[in-house]
Order: sequence, then C-alpha cells, then structure tokens
Amino acid sequence: MAEPKFVLGVDLDGVVADFYAALRPIAAEWRGVRVEDLTTAVTYGLPEWGIGSGEEYLDLHRFAVTQRDIFRSVKPLPGAAPVLRRLDSRGDIRIRIITHRLFTKYTHQIAVQQTTEWLDNYGIPYWDLCFMKEKDKVGASVYIEDSPDNIDALRRADKKVIIFSNSTNLHVAGPRATSWDNVEKLVVEELQAWKDRKNKASDL
Repeated sequence: MAEPKFVLGVDLDGVVADFYAALRPIAAEWRGVRVEDLTTAVTYGLPEWGIGSGEEYLDLHRFAVTQRDIFRSVKPLPGAAPVLRRLDSRGDIRIRIITHRLFTKYTHQIAVQQTTEWLDNYGIPYWDLCFMKEKDKVGASVYIEDSPDNIDALRRADKKVIIFSNSTNLHVAGPRATSWDNVEKLVVEELQAWKDRKNKASDL
C-alpha cells in the first residue's frame, strides 16, 4: 500500500491567478468607466467598483468568462508557477487544485476548458483538479486560500489554512503569506510538522 502524501490544497483565483487585475479592465468596460477609476483595493463582491447586487456580479462574471475568456487570459501571480513546480518536484507533496469556478449557470464547459488550458500553458503542476464550493469537503493537509468566507468555513471544519494576502482578506487573522516565497516557506514548515506527527504516531 502506498504511503499517504502531504496534500496541498490550492485555490486559483486571487492565489495563483491574478483574478482581480484581470477582471478590472473587464469591469471598466462593463460599467462604461475608465479602468483608472476602479481601485485595486477591493473587497469581496466588488462594491468599490460599483457592482451592485449579487445578480449583477454574476452577470459580470458570466460576461468575463464567456465573452472575454478571463480564465484563459488571466496572468499568474508572481512566483506562483515556479514555487508550485519546486514543491511538486520534491516528490512528497501532492498538489490538489480546489477552485469554485463553476458557480455561474451555463458556463461550466468553457470554464473547465479555459482552466485546464491555462494551467498547462503556464506549467502549473497538479495531480487533482476539483471544482468545489465547499472546499472543506475536499481533503488536504493544508489549504492556500484568499476568500474570507472560505477561510472561515475551512477553519470551522478544523482545517489548516494559509491565507494568501490581498485586499479582500486583510481583516482575517493569519497565518498569512504575502508572496509565493512566503507560501513556499510556510508549506515546507507545515510539511515537516505533518511528518513529525506521522512519525510520532507510528512510534506509539
């Protein structure tokens, strides 16, 4: 029987993909304003951009995915791809992408296609790709997440979470990574702690 591996659960938008930077010009086009008029210091739901109800956000999101190919055109955050490649190359970490990109009706096929093409295009390694809203239902040894709601839900389920810092989650207590170099350091520390716990349990 194969030895269990340390599973790293990785969110995409706001963690690996620079989602808000990609959405900003699309939102400016959607609202008919200059992109410079839209702040980069956003909170969840984008009220700072004049996005009103939840339904309006869904309409903007659907437009971004189906008409502007956002999941194909978004750029990776600095360091994300090389750090994930380094972690994957260790051989003792299983990278599991866990993303909630399938929350807009009738866009699932194009969202999945754009996502897999994007991951391959930027050489981002993973062994599992999970499209899930309730991320605590997908097993991982530690999660990297930016959404305040998801962070709270994972912690309520007694899961270990590294917050990837951005303007949407500054009010949430750490542990927190402000860069992918920070992520790498924290993940390696969590990996060692996981190994120590496993070795201790095997000695009992």
